[in-house]
Order: sequence, then C-alpha cells, then structure tokens
Amino acid sequence: MTTPLERWQAVLNRELPDRVPTDFWSTPEVKERLLKELNCATDDELWRKLQIDKLHSVGPRYAGPERDHLWHLKHRTVSYADGAGTYDEVIYHPLAEASTIEDIDAFGWPSADWYDYSEIRQEVDRCHKAGWAVHVGHYEPYLLYCNLRGMENAFMDLVSEPELADAILDRIFGFHYALMARSLEAAGEGNIEVSYIAEDLGTQTGLLMSEALVDRFLKPKMKQMIELAHSFGSKAFHHSDGAVRPLIAGMIDIGIDLLNPIQWRCPGMALEGLKRDFGDKLVFHGAVDNQQTLPYGTVEDVIAEVKQNIEILGKDGGYVLAPCHNIQPLTTTEKIIAMYKTAREYGVY
Repeated sequence: MTTPLERWQAVLNRELPDRVPTDFWSTPEVKERLLKELNCATDDELWRKLQIDKLHSVGPRYAGPERDHLWHLKHRTVSYADGAGTYDEVIYHPLAEASTIEDIDAFGWPSADWYDYSEIRQEVDRCHKAGWAVHVGHYEPYLLYCNLRGMENAFMDLVSEPELADAILDRIFGFHYALMARSLEAAGEGNIEVSYIAEDLGTQTGLLMSEALVDRFLKPKMKQMIELAHSFGSKAFHHSDGAVRPLIAGMIDIGIDLLNPIQWRCPGMALEGLKRDFGDKLVFHGAVDNQQTLPYGTVEDVIAEVKQNIEILGKDGGYVLAPCHNIQPLTTTEKIIAMYKTAREYGVY
C-alpha cells in the first residue's frame, strides 16, 4: 500500500504516484469539528480516516526568554460568520514609530539561539516511520514586516524609506535563515521533503506591489532561502495568494518548486494556462476554491471542481490537491468528505 510519504516523494521527483496526493489546510474550528464529528482522537487518525496525505510540520522548540510575543506584537480576537470562527488581528505595531536605523537596531530582535533543535531528527524519523512527509520553516518576511510597521507604513517604506525597509527586512531574514539552516542541519540532509518559503504578493485582482519592488526587496533574500533548502535536498514550497501570474516565471527563475494556493478565479490564474506554461517546472498545490465553491457551492459543485482540477493540473502528474487556503467554518463536513473522496477515487493514475 502506497504511503503519503511515497506519494509526496513521487510528485516532488516528477514521477507518477498511484493517485493524486492530497493535503489539508483549515481554520482550527474546522479541524476540531472534523475530529469530533468523525470520532477521531488525534490529528493523524483524522488524516488516515479521510485518507489525506497531510504534510507534517517539524521544527525547533522555543526555549528562550519569556516574552509576551516573539516579535512584541499585540493582537485582539475578532469573530466572524456569526461567531463560527475567529481570527487574530494585530492592534499594536511595535516598529510603527521607528524612523532611524538606530531605532531598528534597538528593537528587541529574537535569536535563533533561543530554540532547541535537539528533537527535530527524532520527530522527522517518527513522521517518516509512520509514512508522513514533512516540512520545515515559516519564512514570510513582508507579512511580518507589515505587522511590525503597520500596513500603511509598510507600503510607503518601500518607496520613501528604502534604507529603513532594508534594515528591517535584513533582520527578519537573518533570524529565519539561521532558524531554517539549523533546523535542516538537525534533520539531516535529504530528510525534509519541503521548506516553506512564502510571501503574499497578490490581491483578488492584481499584485500588491510592482514587480520592480518585489525584485528589489524580496526576491534576493528569497533566493538565498531557496538555495539553502536545496542544499539540504529539500524542495521550496512557495505560497502567494491572489493574482500573481506576472511573478511566476521570476519565482521559477530563483528556484521555487511548488506553487500554492492557485486561486484560479483571480485574473491570469486560469488552470489551463498555468499548467501549459509552468507545468513542466512546478508542482501545483491547492486550487480547490475556498471562497465560493467550498463554503457556498453544493456537494456536486465540489465534486465537479475536484475532477476539473485533477483533469487539468493533475495531467501527467505535478499536482497536490488541497483547498486554496484554510477551509472556513461555513464549509460543511459533507463537502470536505466529498472533496477528498472524489480526489482518491478520480485521481488514480
């Protein structure tokens, strides 16, 4: 019987697995509901019951000084969908008033030395023995930059305060590079299937910033992170929401291996064009629409979309079926079950 690890290894090596692999992203409320309704005691039991090839996260254990938040952020909890779900909203941006490089240097930056890496190899071995593929890292620098500076400052900085932007992004990069390097080293070469190297660069209709600004501020350090992952035999998983078609070729040039989440309703993100132009260079991950189809469509709509995604993105391999971001509480359990049942039955090679 083929394991989730073997399916991931096949798709990452541009080989055909027995069927299209699947992955799972959701809000905490959705996962807890599934655990309860499907009578599962653990997450792994849930993945096995739904036959999902869930990519497992591994990483170091925080062992540093007590802090209210690693980056000094403050949040408030906001409910939505009539209380069905909640999310955390940043209400305090600790670098909002920073105006000089000295202000940046004085910020209480975290250190990769504050983490214990000693159990990573043991956790990787446990996952692999159980048949799961693993990923490491959570590099998404500009999202963190926006939280530290506030959204308005963050976008203005790139044009009006480039030296300040460089100083902050350098510190964010330095921390995450050291964290990932030590994590990959602790895991051992060839033992981490995927490294998460992301940035949200798209809106529903276009890019969040110009291609020139992406090239100037984000891609050089992203390239270094990708090269680090590759040096340990790990593939680079790139997450970028929205209408990011203009950036895809450039991201391939710096080495991304997987593209997520494939919001095909956005301009330029039609599945046929993505597969035609980039299917020989990328593994696509996601693409089951969680803005309309999953929450508001019928079970039949979900089944039809899964089949369409497999027919287009899954042709000749190179596709991991998953929701195109976190499944939200409005999506019923029936539709989630239908999504994965259809994938395993219709996605056979």
